[in-house]
Amino acid sequence: MEHSAHTGHEQHHAGRPHAHGGTSWRTAAQATLHCLTGCAIGEVLGQVIGVGLGLHNGATVALSVALAFVFGYALTMRGVLRAGLPFRDALKVALAADTVSILVMELIDNGVMVAVPGAMDAGLGRPLFWVSLAGSLALAFVVTVPVNRWLIGRGRGHAVVHAHHH
Repeated sequence: MEHSAHTGHEQHHAGRPHAHGGTSWRTAAQATLHCLTGCAIGEVLGQVIGVGLGLHNGATVALSVALAFVFGYALTMRGVLRAGLPFRDALKVALAADTVSILVMELIDNGVMVAVPGAMDAGLGRPLFWVSLAGSLALAFVVTVPVNRWLIGRGRGHAVVHAHHH
């Protein structure tokens, strides 16, 4: 989901009590889902390329992390560029909004892929690879939601993007 699709978050909360600095779990989950989209594109692409080419696990993880950051930032920038921000400002917003969230996601999902015995060596045609990858992304989402809630509640992370949705 792109940022331009979630304009008007203020209305999401109308009439509902807020916890944790005014940040609802729903808002945090939406921010995390956005982050997961970019991370998953980069992560899956990196894993598929690395495993498909038979790269060492370290090289595959590095490629996955790099692509997750590229796609995560690109999705955020796409939304804020549409809102009229110049490229340099859009990049600053993306860096401020997504760096911590992407970092947490990448630590979790790559950690799972490395920790599951044989997952990265299973090959693209084996269910172990795909089930491990899907599970790693699901776990990364669950762990990152409270992180994003905390950040947004302090005016950081994804909250930075919402200032540019008007």
